[in-house]
Amino acid sequence: MGSRPELKVDDENGFITFFNRLPETDAIRLFERNDFYTVHGSDAVFVATTVYKTTSVIRKLGSSRNALESCTLSTAAFRNFLREVLFGQGKRVEIWQQKGRGSWEIGKQASPGNLQDVEEDFAGQIESAPVIVAVKIQVKGEDRTVGVCFADASVRELGVSEFADNEVYSNLESLIIQLGAKEVVLQEDKLGKDYELKKIRELVDRCGVAMTLNKPSDFSIKDIDQDLERLLATEGTANILPYIEQKVAMSAASALIRYLSLMNDESNFGNYNLYQHDLSQFMKLDASAVRALNLMPGPRDGSKNMSLYGLLNKCKTSSGTRLLGQWLKQPLMSLEEIEKRHSLVESFVEDTDLRQTMQEEHLKKIPDLNRLAKRFQRKIANLEDVVRAYQVVITLPGFIGTLEAVMDEKYKDPLDEQYTNKLREISSNLEKLQELVETTVDLDAIDNHEFLIKPEFNEDLQNIRQRLDDLKEAMNKEHRRAGSDLGQEINKKLFLETHKVYGWCFRLTRTEAGAIRNRKDYKEMTTQKNGVYFTTTNLKDLNREVDQATQTYDRTQRGLVDEVVAIAGSYCPVLEELAGVLSHLDVIVSFAHVAVHAPTAYVRPKMHPRGHGDTILKESRHPCMEMQDDIQFITNDVTLKRNASEFLIITGPNMGGKSTYIRQIGVIALMAQAGCFVPCDEAELTIFDCILARVGASDSQLKGVSTFMAEMLETATILKSATSESLIIVDELGRGTSTYDGFGLAWAISEHIVKEIRCFGMFATHFHELTALSDEYNTVKNLHVVAHIGNRKEEGREVTLLYKVQEGVCDQSFGIHVAELVKFPSKVVKMAKRKADELEDFTAKHSEGGQCTKEQITEGSALLKKMLLEWKAAITAAGELSPIEKKLELKKLAMGKYREAFEKDPFFQSVKALV
Repeated sequence: MGSRPELKVDDENGFITFFNRLPETDAIRLFERNDFYTVHGSDAVFVATTVYKTTSVIRKLGSSRNALESCTLSTAAFRNFLREVLFGQGKRVEIWQQKGRGSWEIGKQASPGNLQDVEEDFAGQIESAPVIVAVKIQVKGEDRTVGVCFADASVRELGVSEFADNEVYSNLESLIIQLGAKEVVLQEDKLGKDYELKKIRELVDRCGVAMTLNKPSDFSIKDIDQDLERLLATEGTANILPYIEQKVAMSAASALIRYLSLMNDESNFGNYNLYQHDLSQFMKLDASAVRALNLMPGPRDGSKNMSLYGLLNKCKTSSGTRLLGQWLKQPLMSLEEIEKRHSLVESFVEDTDLRQTMQEEHLKKIPDLNRLAKRFQRKIANLEDVVRAYQVVITLPGFIGTLEAVMDEKYKDPLDEQYTNKLREISSNLEKLQELVETTVDLDAIDNHEFLIKPEFNEDLQNIRQRLDDLKEAMNKEHRRAGSDLGQEINKKLFLETHKVYGWCFRLTRTEAGAIRNRKDYKEMTTQKNGVYFTTTNLKDLNREVDQATQTYDRTQRGLVDEVVAIAGSYCPVLEELAGVLSHLDVIVSFAHVAVHAPTAYVRPKMHPRGHGDTILKESRHPCMEMQDDIQFITNDVTLKRNASEFLIITGPNMGGKSTYIRQIGVIALMAQAGCFVPCDEAELTIFDCILARVGASDSQLKGVSTFMAEMLETATILKSATSESLIIVDELGRGTSTYDGFGLAWAISEHIVKEIRCFGMFATHFHELTALSDEYNTVKNLHVVAHIGNRKEEGREVTLLYKVQEGVCDQSFGIHVAELVKFPSKVVKMAKRKADELEDFTAKHSEGGQCTKEQITEGSALLKKMLLEWKAAITAAGELSPIEKKLELKKLAMGKYREAFEKDPFFQSVKALV
């Protein structure tokens, strides 16, 4: 973290009085003080524990009677803290600046979705777009209309959408996921009586997104048409009329424009684009599916390959990295668009030279063009930014030449359409910018990290340039003299360099540093990893003169620089268009790189239109799991056929691979629709309109929601959102309640999916009785993960998990084996085994015919399942029953209709004592 600045505050008592009068806020207040920052009160404690991990760094301002807890942050620590507090913790910050003695005002504000004021503090290192969404709901009876407006201020875009939603707001949840929202602005509900707003707040919390509550008056649409006319790049009322008619969405737009203070910054006027977001263009994902599929990196992910985003991110540009995150949250629904992406990926998979040249020679040279354009738009660009734009322009012929070298017509046409033709046009449009820079900027000076106008443009500049050249020659002469005097070879052991703090000075390697020890005419300045920096009296004087001449040059060239920057700024739209083309190219090449370098190469999937075709995967793998160290991944086939195997029930041992199997199907479907190749030997997939998942609820207790309640909430969303074209993934259901209720719910939910929704689905379960569903519906298929059970006496019930999925039912869960795997105390494991054996012996004693044959077990199991189904129907019809009443119902069946079976059937005899 580096050393902390010393806490020095002018007029301590005055500042304490000012600070204590500030109104309460949920934002963290930082005070900018020249080259460091301070925080105070509860914020000081928060910073101390967050940044320094100790409260010992807290100091007191003022006398003991009115002391104020305070803490300092260096500039570097401040930037790290900003990243943590905005991205990691979703909080808001205010940065206060001093405007006079004892006078302070807010200079900058930031929140997870509004980074405009602090973009420069991140130096462009923002991995995902800071999208912020404002939401307004209108409820009339049972009808719910949701209006949203969202913005990515980093690229000056506004989007709107207005749609009907259900009572669990599944469309809104999908939209928040699709956009990758970092913050949601909602209307506050001071009385806490608005049930619909409460549901929206819970949804936003479930998605892990920061929330801001604004006054109802901020959602007024009084001036929205005027505001949009001023903000948008397109002129005229006619262009915004289609949007203005969406009253609920416009209400959200009004709140968002106010929250971002867009009308307070004139540089925004005429620079924003507005578009309509169509939910139906993209696959819907809920928050549970995003977690289940490990779509984005989690806070505890040690390896980047633990998430799909981390695995696929081989992008070389910042804009490509951001676009990848967007694509994964917005898988395509159009067969034509999906196949276009697949064809582009295939071209880079098949042509190794094309792929490697793009990654290693071209894309890695591209800066963040969106951020560069934003600097011009905000009028903070300088000559260095102009040069960076120029350096991008001169790389374009390399991109074009590489793409034109592709000979195969099969790939040439799609590459030309998507990249080559667009790059030719953009390169042509930027020719004048290239000419401007080559005419006006001193390109030779760039090697010394100097950004200067050519001296030929002005006689004064020529004179100063001549003076600078003379000074440089004098420094070179001093360099040679020092080398001779110290006996060090120049440019091999003794270097003349510019240091960011000390300017021009000498550097000796650390091994040769002894040459200047005890030499008064050589003054040591600092020691760093690459050597010892020092100077001489003569070099120090020359350095001072160079500084003065350089400052004079800067002052003299300022007018010319402003003119060049202004002209370069007019090319912003072209640079933003170029950013879009190159980021698309970057993601496609990244997909190809991952496909080729996987342990087993990915394949191009065959895609069927929506509502048609089956999903059949041969030797499929989980892309993230196969990349983990020390894992030999076992491949499995998947067959989801319409009217044949639509719903798969998977049983088998704990840790046997059930969860991995069902999740990898979801991951593969998402990858295919995002445009990526998939980890299979062969793959054909239908297009899914959404992936809905119910897996684990381990984090819900922290939010005051029981595991069972979390299951029910997620399952309710699935049942209300799914269509016949959806993919449903359920990993366990019915935990946290009685076995009877759990089984009853699992059965009813599965039956509803199979009978009413009729979509592809997978259910991993320990309710082995659920497998009887296949007897009633021919679209249900039973699968199990294979485990080898050793001889009970000789091998101590040893179990080997094979992770292979096969047809059929597994009727054991091998809980004791899992206890052994996680190192339960040996005494506990032995006791469990003994009790399990006692139960088996107890059951065997009640079997008149001794051990049952395989045929008797099969027939008896079927009869028992039939009885259990009748029992389930009886207790469902009876309404709410206590566990004792449910057991009596089961005994009634056993001693009535099934009495003969209990008295004569060997299998029933073996379970009779348990009833």
